[in-house]
Amino acid sequence: MWAEACNLLEQADRMHRQFFRLAAAERARPVWEPPVDVFEDKREIIIVVALPGVSADRTEVTLEGSTLLIRAESRILFGGPHCEVRRLEIPYGRFERRIALPAVKLEPGARQWTDGCLILSLRKVV
Repeated sequence: MWAEACNLLEQADRMHRQFFRLAAAERARPVWEPPVDVFEDKREIIIVVALPGVSADRTEVTLEGSTLLIRAESRILFGGPHCEVRRLEIPYGRFERRIALPAVKLEPGARQWTDGCLILSLRKVV
């Protein structure tokens, strides 16, 4: 029983650090970073960004020199005044992710959404 209580306290502390600090944070500031995978071959760089619940039309993608900047906001889809949250592990709120890219000339390629992931292609300019 002691181990279970310690586990619950640890989980509550983690959730507090991850989510409840958002209420005190300034709304315009990013509060989390989505995970990314980056793949590269001779012709292009492919970036996969995990964005569950984020709509494509509300996502901003900018190429700034050798940095890719992705911004948007993830909103809680369910809830209301009579809803009790049982578990909240998916991050919500404004996010920003900066991805350092190789120092080569790149141009935006295809952009697609698949299974909750944004997939970006950046073509290498020779």
